[in-house]
Amino acid sequence: MTKQKQKVLIAGASIAGPTLAYWLHQYGFEVTLVERATSLRLGGQSIDVNGPARKIARLMGIEEEIRAANTGELGTHWVDKANQVKASFPREGAGSLTQELEIVRGDLVTILYEHTKEHVTYRFDDQISHLQQDDQQATVTFASGSTESYDLVIAADGIRSKTRQLMFGDEPAFNYLGLCTAYLTIAKTETDPNWARWYTADDSRVLLLRPDRQGTTRASFSFLVPEEAYNQLDRANKKAILIERLAGAGWEADRLAQEVEKSEDIYLDGVGQIKAPRWSLNRFAMVGDAAYCPGPITGKGTTLAMVGAYILAGELATHPQYADAFARYERIMRPYVESVQKLPPGVPRLAYPKTALGVSVVNTVMGILASEPVQKMARVLGSSETEKEEKMDGTPLPEYKPEH
Repeated sequence: MTKQKQKVLIAGASIAGPTLAYWLHQYGFEVTLVERATSLRLGGQSIDVNGPARKIARLMGIEEEIRAANTGELGTHWVDKANQVKASFPREGAGSLTQELEIVRGDLVTILYEHTKEHVTYRFDDQISHLQQDDQQATVTFASGSTESYDLVIAADGIRSKTRQLMFGDEPAFNYLGLCTAYLTIAKTETDPNWARWYTADDSRVLLLRPDRQGTTRASFSFLVPEEAYNQLDRANKKAILIERLAGAGWEADRLAQEVEKSEDIYLDGVGQIKAPRWSLNRFAMVGDAAYCPGPITGKGTTLAMVGAYILAGELATHPQYADAFARYERIMRPYVESVQKLPPGVPRLAYPKTALGVSVVNTVMGILASEPVQKMARVLGSSETEKEEKMDGTPLPEYKPEH
């Protein structure tokens, strides 16, 4: 393990960045984390801390904090236009969106911040504007005007990473999956249960409402858009786009349209994956969505972010030469990333039927999957997988020894 005090700059204070900062500090690195927002970005939807990420949370001593911040969601209801439940998947059941460690993204960001703020320098309201590197150091120019030197610079600033662009140009590709999704937080009503409610509408649209602990409801609206039309979308006019797409969808669509109209915090983007032929370039590297976003439909974005950060930090601590550490990090992570990013045929199109008949078929299929015989079979088959739940597709997480 290297004993030299190395300076590392991480871009992005969401999940991958603070997780990486936590572990690098444990190994004796001097860490600065730069975030372009003026403070922590606490919005977002419900996320799962599952699989090997759960083990990492336990190693970090935050598993119980995550459990305590649980959204309270009891499971997932698939509903029809009349709000009648067509299929019900209790928490942790096969097919359920809801897992044991279900937490709003912003709550996890807060937990990670609280566990790193005393040991990591957070630099808010700033971002990297220029990068250079040589055999001795990486030189960083910030948007605020200052220039500083670091041993390593890591991009962890999400799927639309500006730092990645500075490092790799257009080499990493955004692989659009034919789907657009909007997220926003809306007022909770008396009719909102402590269940996630998934509603499939015709014309390839899906509405999803989920409870949180803040007394509000987390909403998402997804719809298929061909790539050519997606490239022509004026996302600056996102309210008009969403209101038009919601028209005639039924169920809670009118309510959501009204909330869109008055909301000042709407996220709208295409759903896709980041495919990068390499994750490092000399003193530069990337982790999390910036490097290998799997897309929200996999349910594994948080898992990859935390696992990648844990392994990257551990390899940097284990290898005196950063180039060896970066190579080892990619050798361990890439097979897991490729497995997670591999989607079943027809996904996501099959879940977004065009016609009312297609909607009926989807709801019928979900009803079958939620039936007791199918759920019982899933439980039997799943029991043999218990010992693998905290592994990367059956491969154990590497073990590293922190300095303190």
